[in-house]
Amino acid sequence: MQFAHFSHIWAKPGMTPHQRYEELWGELTLCDELGFDYSFCVEHHFRPDESWISSPSLYAVGAGARTKRLRIGPMGYIVPLYHPLRLAEEIAIVDQMLGGRMECGLVPGINADYFRPFGLDYDLRKTPTLEFVDYLRAAYGETQPFSWHGENFNTDSAQLSVLPAQRPHPPLWMMSRDPRTLEFCAEKGINPGYFLVYPRADAAPRYRVFLDAWRKAGHARKPNIAYCTLIYVDESDDKALEVAAQRAARAYEGFLPPPQPGETFEDRVRTHAKKFIGRGEPGASEIMANLFDPDYLLKNELVYIGSPQTVAEKLRRTAETGLFNVFLGEFNFSDLPAEDVMRSIRLFGEKVMPALRGYEPF
Repeated sequence: MQFAHFSHIWAKPGMTPHQRYEELWGELTLCDELGFDYSFCVEHHFRPDESWISSPSLYAVGAGARTKRLRIGPMGYIVPLYHPLRLAEEIAIVDQMLGGRMECGLVPGINADYFRPFGLDYDLRKTPTLEFVDYLRAAYGETQPFSWHGENFNTDSAQLSVLPAQRPHPPLWMMSRDPRTLEFCAEKGINPGYFLVYPRADAAPRYRVFLDAWRKAGHARKPNIAYCTLIYVDESDDKALEVAAQRAARAYEGFLPPPQPGETFEDRVRTHAKKFIGRGEPGASEIMANLFDPDYLLKNELVYIGSPQTVAEKLRRTAETGLFNVFLGEFNFSDLPAEDVMRSIRLFGEKVMPALRGYEPF
């Protein structure tokens, strides 16, 4: 298995953004020392109460300047918010600045609120994201200047000043549980993954199909499949639960739309959970409806809270049933104090990761 520090860079009470980023850099420096494999961030917009990272490239460069070996990147760029040529240029520059340590996640975007202020149509986000993979490969090809004429993008005779350090491009990721997208990822050699709001029991059958398609495509390597959720490690189960259980149940309030006048928290949760029913995902709807219940989270092992031994056992068990071999751990959540965050990261790196390094879930 491989391990990543993952961050929404949540807004933290009593902190300025600068202070929050300084806290983050300390976490990543420690992760680098402990031998974590990756560092990933999201791209979110227009929610000052939620996430303070609207520029994944700046995250990657800032993290790269403070680390030596971590592989770093977005999970991922919201492709439809960018001009494709501009994004291709930026990815290449970031990879060069990182000395070839970039990992590149690409996503269509999950929140319509990110699109409206840009004047973009949320319903037209999927096909540009998929097309950008081939656009990127053309942009970084041996033929320069390059041209591209597709369904969504058109570029005539553009020559990039800088190509990525990794050829043909940094490793690509695409978080998804959509069967069509997983089929696309298997064909193109893209690493997929999913978040805690999608049940592992529902994901596993889709990922078995993905693994079969990956093998049939003849790729030389095994795919990386990511799973992302909250984690907190402490000296004992009791201490870990005391510090983190209630905080974990408050961590994802930013997933909900901002409250409307007269709307209760419970109303917001019910309304948001119903959206997953409309997508044909009753399991995800159930998780969303119970995302703020610590007992539900712990009973269903949707977050990992406990001693190093407990967390290692849960990770091994759920990696097998959920078919993931890369764990994206969100260590800093809610109002968790910095000293607890750093202790959790250290215990994870020193005791949990070594216990699982040789384990291959598939």
